[in-house]
Amino acid sequence: MTKPGRPKADIDWQTVGKLLEAGCAGTDIASQLGISPTTLQRRCRADNKVNFAAFAQQKRMSGDNLLRAAQYKTAMEGNTTMLIWLGKQRLGQSDKTQAEITGPNRGPLIITWDDGGDNN
Repeated sequence: MTKPGRPKADIDWQTVGKLLEAGCAGTDIASQLGISPTTLQRRCRADNKVNFAAFAQQKRMSGDNLLRAAQYKTAMEGNTTMLIWLGKQRLGQSDKTQAEITGPNRGPLIITWDDGGDNN
């Protein structure tokens, strides 16, 4: 004899993984599936043999890597905005130039100016 109750939720883990790669929160995914976050966590352990936090972290990291690769590809295809942004993020490049002038018995006078941009 089977226990009466709710039918077991059908969870497409490939879709859940894609939503996590895209940055969706587990609570939002559970809501979209029509289940509670607790059910999502419990079923992840049962179906995937890993807790939901570890599953989500692995998928989010995969999404981050896909995004980085797409940004790099866009930059290498000549998108100057993306080239500049990646240069600042990865190489520490800056639009600002800084000079330090010191005098006798005084601390440094630091002057910073912006080399780019049209801020008229």
